[in-house]
Amino acid sequence: MNERRLGSTGAQVTEVGLGCWQIGGAWGDVSEEDGKAAVHAALDEGIRFLDTADVYGDGRSERLIREVLDERDEEPFVATKAGRRLDPHETERYNHENLERFVDRSRENLDVDTLDLVQLHCPPTDAYYQPETFDAMDALKDAGKLAHYGVSVERVEEAMKAIEYPGVETVQIIFNPFRQRPAERFFEAAQAEDVGVIVRVPLASGLLTGKLDADAEFPENDHRNFNREGEAFDIGETFAGVPLAEGVEAAEALRPAVPENATMAQFVLRWILSFDAVSTVIPGSTSPDHIADNVAAASLPAPSPEDHRLVEAVYDERVRQYVHHRW
Repeated sequence: MNERRLGSTGAQVTEVGLGCWQIGGAWGDVSEEDGKAAVHAALDEGIRFLDTADVYGDGRSERLIREVLDERDEEPFVATKAGRRLDPHETERYNHENLERFVDRSRENLDVDTLDLVQLHCPPTDAYYQPETFDAMDALKDAGKLAHYGVSVERVEEAMKAIEYPGVETVQIIFNPFRQRPAERFFEAAQAEDVGVIVRVPLASGLLTGKLDADAEFPENDHRNFNREGEAFDIGETFAGVPLAEGVEAAEALRPAVPENATMAQFVLRWILSFDAVSTVIPGSTSPDHIADNVAAASLPAPSPEDHRLVEAVYDERVRQYVHHRW
């Protein structure tokens, strides 16, 4: 699989990574065995970028990654996140004391002295205007507890503010055919500042696989059930903020752009990778077959100009009204 440079970190990461939220929790019941099998499958397919967080399964995702890596010779780039353990989740609590505590816990979970990358985990918007937070991350980097740091954001405006801080080397953001606003200004700004871009929620929680219908039901402990209206966290993390029924129809409207021998999910991943600012895209899955399919997407031909126009038209006509003004 091709690799891309992760901004000023200098790290070369695979175009397709593995998002490890699902092996931690909030996607229904996933056993530890299935979680570890997913990481093994990703490494077997050549994936060398894993994205996790300290709150995914209260650290289970980090620990399972460590257990798998203990069994193998590969040394993938492992990105984690910190901040969402705060309760209450408030701006002023993004301070050195709390962040160091979270970083130390992740170092223990992953059994490393220095974390490859720590991302502030979707902090409140005001935190981006609090220089002390970024000073704390600089201090943790200087102490050798992390090699690089970045942010995981909800909104384009947060990303634009974050990259004003010279220590921010990466931004993780939602981008897919149903969330196109990052391509308007942010991608250009990220390239100008040599900031790596990590794309999450690429398949809009399954909507962009083309396999869901408007009557789809999900387990009680799946965020596609309990966060449909943003009850637990930002609604934009679930179905990219698009109502399920409307999203199903919009996904079907993309079907003419999907190559004959590819799935819709593969087309969507390849569409995302057609944007040069993107360093890596991190679909999550616990299915080895799906992980293999995701990796294969990177080898598809680039979408044609006509394909791009269709994606833009579907967004403008069916999706923009729900998401563009919010994120």
